[in-house]
Amino acid sequence: MKQDIAAIKALLDDRVEKYNQPNFIPNDPVSIPHRFTKKQDIEISGFFASILAWGQRKTIINNCVKLMNLMDNAPHDFILHHQEQDLTRFLGFKHRTFNDTDLLYFLHFFNWYYSKHDSLETAFTGKNNEIKTQRERLIHFHDLVFSLEEAPHRSKKHISTPARKSACKRINMYLRWMVRKDNNGVDFGIWDTMKPADLVCPCDVHVERVARRLGLITRKGMDWQTAEELTDHLRTFDPTDPVKYDYALFGLGVEEKF
Repeated sequence: MKQDIAAIKALLDDRVEKYNQPNFIPNDPVSIPHRFTKKQDIEISGFFASILAWGQRKTIINNCVKLMNLMDNAPHDFILHHQEQDLTRFLGFKHRTFNDTDLLYFLHFFNWYYSKHDSLETAFTGKNNEIKTQRERLIHFHDLVFSLEEAPHRSKKHISTPARKSACKRINMYLRWMVRKDNNGVDFGIWDTMKPADLVCPCDVHVERVARRLGLITRKGMDWQTAEELTDHLRTFDPTDPVKYDYALFGLGVEEKF
């Protein structure tokens, strides 16, 4: 149902103001990285919170809290300095189809990565910011994560890639957390190479439903091109920070059943 563009922008701007607030944090997976202040702890805990973000939000948060406890609530330090026997504590961990095989591999990857790099941002952008588009950045990240010899094939399903035409909802949400900068306190804005203008809107079922009702998505199905179509429309409302409207679309869908 296509509506007046000015009216849609006014509606979305109003709901961004309403939902992009600290009271959004406690009931959302973003609450997990908000438990930390160290940059690498925020990156690692945020990664796991986003990867596990499907299903009921309460269950997601509870399992992420459990996971952080298993890492002694110091994920960066644990990843760099754990002993082999410390990994037995993760056996039996499960969230939906994510299990201990997946978890142990991601811990192994982070140990390898953070032994060489200070921030996870370069896993997307390249060391010299040579990877310029979000599509290529997400493909690069996926391929880098699974470049180690020990990578289980089953774990690849937990990190989406535009190369498989996925809309990459969870990784795009993670990047919103790490990249967006404002004074509202929900997103962290701890990465500087990637810009808010580069981001692609996370498209869950609520965002998709509201966006289609507002005429911001016309493409059939939900894939990477659909996410880009939505983001292109959102850029007409704010070219420097299009993904702030994720708050509005999500809030309208979840809280207001729009």
